[in-house]
Amino acid sequence: MADKKSIREQYNDTQNRIVLYLKSGIRKGKHYFKSKYIAKELGLSAKEVGTNLAILAEICDELEITRWSYSNSTTWMVSPRAA
Repeated sequence: MADKKSIREQYNDTQNRIVLYLKSGIRKGKHYFKSKYIAKELGLSAKEVGTNLAILAEICDELEITRWSYSNSTTWMVSPRAA
C-alpha cells in the first residue's frame, strides 16, 4: 500500500483550507456548498474557490466533489469517498 501524503503535502494552502471547511460541513450534515459562501467564510474570492474545487474534484481522495448546479453561484455536492 502506498504511503498517503499528509493533507499539507497533498494540497496547497487554499485547497487545504477548503477541504477542512468541507469536512467540517459534512460532519454537520451538509452536502451542498455554494462557492460564494465558502469564499465568504474563508476570505477568498468565489472564483478562487471554484477553481480550487474543480482541481480538488480531480485529485481529492477523501471527498467526492461534483459541480452540481449554477444559480447565483456554483453549487457543489460533496460527500465522503467510500474507502
